[in-house]
Amino acid sequence: MNRRSALLLLSCVGPLAACASTQAPVGLDPAAQGPYTLATGDRLRVIVFGQDNLSNIYAVDGSGRIAMPLIGTVPVAGMSTVQVVRAVEDRLRGGFLREPKVTVEIDGYRPFFILGEVTNSGQFPYVSGMSVQTAVAIAGGFTPRAARTYAEISRPTGDGIVTGSVPITYPVRPGDTIVIKERWF
Repeated sequence: MNRRSALLLLSCVGPLAACASTQAPVGLDPAAQGPYTLATGDRLRVIVFGQDNLSNIYAVDGSGRIAMPLIGTVPVAGMSTVQVVRAVEDRLRGGFLREPKVTVEIDGYRPFFILGEVTNSGQFPYVSGMSVQTAVAIAGGFTPRAARTYAEISRPTGDGIVTGSVPITYPVRPGDTIVIKERWF
């Protein structure tokens, strides 16, 4: 985390987190997000054309790999689906198929977590395109003491975990941990 994002993070934490609506900390900025990268808990639909016995849904295990017949385990953590296509095709080309044609889609995203002043804290399935407000609704809504205009999100990134205060309309990504704080009045 650089100095600018650390200062922004410090200035945006708390019940008066109005600055969260103007600029999110580096690492949480939705405009800066690249393609979705895979991690433990994701499920992939891998289709190898002409090879029904290889086409299946594969879960990314705790070590960030998928296990496929013939080619064994393929490391996929931190990769996009396009990169996984290339990795699987390269493995299949190495002595199993002459011209493999592979597609990879995300069948199921890893869950998100929500804590704090919500009716039901816990782990929930991610829904594409959701916001903090949607996550709160999935968790049963706010408690009477909840701060309803902002939340704190912790998001795993390649550089570690980034945490910041964000508005309630902020987009959520798979694997995020959302904390709804208690209001002070």
